[in-house]
Amino acid sequence: MAKKGKKYTEALSKIDRSKAYPLAEAVDLVKSISFEKFDASVELAFNLNLDPRKAEQNLRGALVLPHGTGKTKRVLVFAKGDKAKEAEEAGADFVGDDDLVEKIKGGWFEFDVVIATPDMMATLGKIGRLLGPKGLMPNPKTGTVTMDIAKTVTESKGGKITYRVDKFGNIQAVVGKVSFDTDKLVENIKAVIDTIKRIKPSTVKGVYMKNVAIASSMGPGVKVELEKK
Repeated sequence: MAKKGKKYTEALSKIDRSKAYPLAEAVDLVKSISFEKFDASVELAFNLNLDPRKAEQNLRGALVLPHGTGKTKRVLVFAKGDKAKEAEEAGADFVGDDDLVEKIKGGWFEFDVVIATPDMMATLGKIGRLLGPKGLMPNPKTGTVTMDIAKTVTESKGGKITYRVDKFGNIQAVVGKVSFDTDKLVENIKAVIDTIKRIKPSTVKGVYMKNVAIASSMGPGVKVELEKK
């Protein structure tokens, strides 16, 4: 394992690793020990009691954070005719069809989110192996295959995030920036926690959320105390 730097070690020393902190306290701690020289993202990580090999436990979806992520995403839309015009008017950064497929085949990836109308999915199949591994392939479960283009573009540029459980039962999501006020980060984090709680599969036995932690981009994780219900 790579040796951690001096600043990371110093930040780690300010955390009680045996303790789970109340959410607002955890956020304040992450903000205070952030040592990055840039406005770091704050990331939320869940360790869940899931078996992603079971279809109903392979959680995936999207939600709009109350206060956004602090980052404006570059949105690409595959659409034609009126829907292409709708995408442009809503502020999409790139709009097209076959022309964009060829551009992506050539190695262009200057975008963060891909949205498509259902009729464009056959066209996107040609670049599925390029978009898929980067998590960019539009999917109905995350609301990125849709006819409601204007709303989806607006949400994606504002504060929409997607989540997906990995093979170990973990979900990670960016919930804002270190520069955000504590209360805004708390509200964003609560929105994600409430969503993950709400979609708990009925087939899960025992403790569902085994561990929840937050951290800045390069900083150590701080365990979050979950509300007893």
